[in-house]
Amino acid sequence: MASRRRRRLEVFTMSFLDCICAGFGAVILLYMLVAAQNGAKQLRKSVDLTAEVNLLEEQVIDGYKNLAVLRNTLQKTDQEKAQAAGRADRVLADIARMQRELAEYQGLNIAKRDSIEKLRADVKSMDEGMRRLEGGTVDNGPRGEKLSSFRGTGERLYFNGLRVNGNRIVVLVDASASMLDETIVNVLRIRNLPVEQQLASPKWRRTIDTVRWITTQIPLDAKFQVIAFNIQGSFLGAGGSAQWLAGSDPNARNEALDRLRKLVPKDGTSLVNAFAASNKLDPKPDQVILLTDGLPTQGETPPAAHSVVRAKQRLSLFEASRKAVPAGAKVSIVLFPMEGDTSAPSAFWHFANATGGTFLVPSADWP
Repeated sequence: MASRRRRRLEVFTMSFLDCICAGFGAVILLYMLVAAQNGAKQLRKSVDLTAEVNLLEEQVIDGYKNLAVLRNTLQKTDQEKAQAAGRADRVLADIARMQRELAEYQGLNIAKRDSIEKLRADVKSMDEGMRRLEGGTVDNGPRGEKLSSFRGTGERLYFNGLRVNGNRIVVLVDASASMLDETIVNVLRIRNLPVEQQLASPKWRRTIDTVRWITTQIPLDAKFQVIAFNIQGSFLGAGGSAQWLAGSDPNARNEALDRLRKLVPKDGTSLVNAFAASNKLDPKPDQVILLTDGLPTQGETPPAAHSVVRAKQRLSLFEASRKAVPAGAKVSIVLFPMEGDTSAPSAFWHFANATGGTFLVPSADWP
């Protein structure tokens, strides 16, 4: 047989396909691993973003809450501002009203001051007439009628018309700061001076001399007590207790006067507390002699805050104090007029007249 053509051998087998498949599988596996890793990263990013979103939502909620609080605060501030504006308007209105009242009272003050001066001139004229009628006599009355004598300047008479004839007599002495002088300016000046100079003020010395004269007129068979008052009443006799003193006891009289001489006028005036103190005596007084310089400035208790007491308020306090007067007692009043208190003379005159007492205004040169 002729040379036979050799058959070509194919070496391609299934092992090659296995390798191809294995490589392809490895590529797929690698792809899946890479994809899984990317998915995990995306999941972590999603979780982080979700947390940030939640945080922002909480911040937004807090912002809304703070906004509500700010709105409430702003509303409250607006209300307070409106209230303050209303109070300011009321204060301005009060100031305007007080200015009008001051102008009115100043006009009345001039007219009533002229009336007081005329009354003083009449009293002085009556004193001069009495001195002419009794001129040349040195007889002061039967011996033993009075507890002690009182001698002033020039043998002159004192307090015509004031009768000290009760069985139980109370002398109420105003010891408030206004008793230092007749003018407000001088009162403010004197109350800042040493105690010795305050006690030596002319008005207060005249008041003490008046009390001394009244005590010399107390009947020997009567009982008496001296009460000094400002915001409260204080008994000057019987060691400061609410007891009657014998009109025939000079030691009791001297004790009350000595305590009065050491008393420094201060604070405001509560007339209702003065009458309340006199009501503590048992039995009640049948004659009250009040020495004062004007209408009260306080009631039973001091005011909550320091403020100027207007004339109408003082009249109201005066009318309220009249209800505390001991039942059935005659009230005589010795007034040392205070600058600016124009309503006092008329009010006290009506008061004394209604109780059957006497109203007196001592001359400026007494005693």
